[in-house]
Amino acid sequence: MPSKSAAHTEDLREAEAAFHESRGLMHAIAYRMLGSAGEADDVLQEAWIRWQAYDRSTVRKPQAFLTTTVTRLAINVLQSARVRRETSLGQWPLERAGTGGDPALGAVDGEALEVAVLILMERLTPAQRAAYVLREAFDYPYGRIAEVLGQSQTNARQLVSRARRHLAAEKRATVTAADHRQFLTAFSTASQAGNVAVLEKLLREEIVSYSDCMGAAQAA
Repeated sequence: MPSKSAAHTEDLREAEAAFHESRGLMHAIAYRMLGSAGEADDVLQEAWIRWQAYDRSTVRKPQAFLTTTVTRLAINVLQSARVRRETSLGQWPLERAGTGGDPALGAVDGEALEVAVLILMERLTPAQRAAYVLREAFDYPYGRIAEVLGQSQTNARQLVSRARRHLAAEKRATVTAADHRQFLTAFSTASQAGNVAVLEKLLREEIVSYSDCMGAAQAA
């Protein structure tokens, strides 16, 4: 009859094997939700700690349990004040304007918003900026973003993904004070007064203007 220590060691081996088998899927889920490999790794580390401490005899399907745990942990990270407020690259540098699923609610800090808008205008194309702002600041689903921009959901997702990458780059474009103020005013109105339609219209017009200016190869 195996000793209690030997049984415990074997149980941990089985736990590690089950975790390792699901690791790729778990990391993919966390990365897609958080957009950061480092954050995904942190979530997996927390999931492993919880998996070790959990009563695994009650778990019938380890992979389902583990992926559910990772999903919930990633949601917690997204909702945490640290992530919502941090200004790390590839993240919207302000809290989302909407609460409770209503994009018209919420207030923004004026000075921080001016800087955030300037960064977006300097580093993103109009199409990328439109998709990114609607997704990150107003929590639009990709289907709605696609409708606003006249694109497929796949293209809408790609625009947001590229925007996150470009925000990490140092390349900057020249932004006029008038353009900066126009976008800032539209965003502030959408955030504080609930007039998101005006912002949507401006974003669409910017894309059309950019396409006409840059030629067919750059068409949105």
